[in-house]
Formats: sequence, structure tokens, C-alpha cells
Amino acid sequence: MSLPWKRLIRFRALDGRILRGEPILPAESTINLGLVTEADQLQASIIQGQDIYDTTGKTKVTDEVVTVKQILSPLAPSDVPIPRCVGLNYAKHIKEVGRKPPPFPFIFFKPNTCVNDHGEPVVIPRIAQDDQADYEGELVCLTASSPFIRDLLTGLQCLVIGKDAKDVPVERALEYVAAYTAGNDISSRKLQRDPAYAGTVPQWGFSKGFHTFAPLGPVLVAASEIPDPS
Repeated sequence: MSLPWKRLIRFRALDGRILRGEPILPAESTINLGLVTEADQLQASIIQGQDIYDTTGKTKVTDEVVTVKQILSPLAPSDVPIPRCVGLNYAKHIKEVGRKPPPFPFIFFKPNTCVNDHGEPVVIPRIAQDDQADYEGELVCLTASSPFIRDLLTGLQCLVIGKDAKDVPVERALEYVAAYTAGNDISSRKLQRDPAYAGTVPQWGFSKGFHTFAPLGPVLVAASEIPDPS
């Protein structure tokens, strides 16, 4: 799908405003946006419009250029009301945890308070401060179009679903992907699967649902820039 931007960041400008914009990068740039600080004086063209998918035709990259003070998560918690998550979908990780691939997707949920800004600390609660906290780097995909980003799927592959999709053939799946970003799925493993803490059934929602346990970012990259995400 066509987007009005190639890269999108959500950031705090020098004047304190929280904005979305397209970073201005030199051709063949090797700048790591994940390491950018105020000292780098990164500039961005402000993106006007709340619908980042531009379903209304009103979203555009403007000529207004500002300097970035701090890059935040490209999606705020309010952008992701219901994080819907898919677990056990990465073969190597399934082997690591001694499981077999499930016949159907393993679905769990995170509260949107898990969504955390890029580069901000992850807060480990007291009950998990015994080296049980674990992290998993994620590929995060934004799919299709909607004025509101409704669902974030985290797991070993993550999607933000913007419109309903049903019975989509495998060969057409990437047509629904609008953009990609990076994410992190934080878990408290004892609270997830140790019978002394979780009981006889693995506990996913509580063990993965603490505040800040889903950092995202630093940048959304349009799918047109990554034709083969594999």
C-alpha cells in the first residue's frame, strides 16, 4: 500500500512539542536512528494528520522542518488500545523453550500500558527482580489502513492491525503490511511457566503484562522500502 512517508518517527522537538515526522537523512545514510541524541541535531519534516495510513487523503509530509530532541516510540499507548499477541511462532525459540509448534496460533494479550518509548528504561516489578525477566527482539509490522491503529500483535513477529482481515491467502499477506519497526517482548519467565508461581497452566497475560514491557521503535519504515522482510 502507498504511504505519504518512507520513514516515520514520533519525537519530542526542541520546543517541547510531541510530533510525528519523516527524518531527513542524507542519501546512502548510515545513521542509526536508535542512537540519535539531541547532540546529533537530527531534523525531521513534520507529518500533518492523525491518520498515518492516509486513508482520508489528508495526511502529508509538510515543509515545516524541526530539530529532534528525543526519539520516542513511533506508537503511543493510546494508539494501541488492545495489544493482541501471538506466541510460539518462531521455530528456533520454540526449540529453546522445549515446546512443539502449536497447530494453531497461540494468542495472548498485553495491556497497552506495556507500550514503552524507545530507549526508555523497562521497569521490572519487585516480584520479578530475581533474574527471571527475559527479552525477545521482535519484527513489528503495521498492516493495512485505518484512522486509528487498533491492535498490536507482539510475539516473535508483531503486527499493528489497522483494518479487519479475514481469510487472506498466504500469497497476499504482505499486501496488508504498511510498515515495519522493531519491538521487544519482555517476559517474567517464572511467573509465566514455573508451577510454583503460575500453577499448572502457563500464565502469559500476567507475566508479560507489566508496565513498559513492550518497547517499540525507533522508526516505522514503509513496507515499500523493505520488499522482502525475511
